[in-house]
Amino acid sequence: MFPLSGAWSHEDVTAFLDDARIPVRLACRTPKGGLWMLSLWFEYDPDTGQLACATAASADIVRYLREDDTVAFEISTNRPPYRGIRGQGIATITPDDEKALLRRLLDRYLGGTDSGLAQSLLDPDREEVRIELDVTKAYTWDYSDRMPSDAPAEQ
Repeated sequence: MFPLSGAWSHEDVTAFLDDARIPVRLACRTPKGGLWMLSLWFEYDPDTGQLACATAASADIVRYLREDDTVAFEISTNRPPYRGIRGQGIATITPDDEKALLRRLLDRYLGGTDSGLAQSLLDPDREEVRIELDVTKAYTWDYSDRMPSDAPAEQ
């Protein structure tokens, strides 16, 4: 399991990530040394401590991660009370030939594969890959005790 500091235990992290229907914000370096960030759907495996995302094999992030596999990430709420997890890790890219991960993510985030978006993502001509993040360290925060859940969110 990865080193963890902050407000939560590994069990708390698992509970938060199992319930979360928010994307992971993933940051990496471009081949020319710039910074790149994007949001991706994810699933968490508490047994391995890995985060897994799916994306098109042709996505820029795939090319960038093949050049430099180090990443930073954050998964956090967008409304009060603010809480979440951020950290660093190493990304591995593997084929998702049967789109098994993508199908699980469509179920998790959209409730199934009946939507137009799901059908376009599942197009047989679209090549899909898995981005697996081996978390190397993480930090959690939770402002639930000092921030009411009905506080207005910043725009």
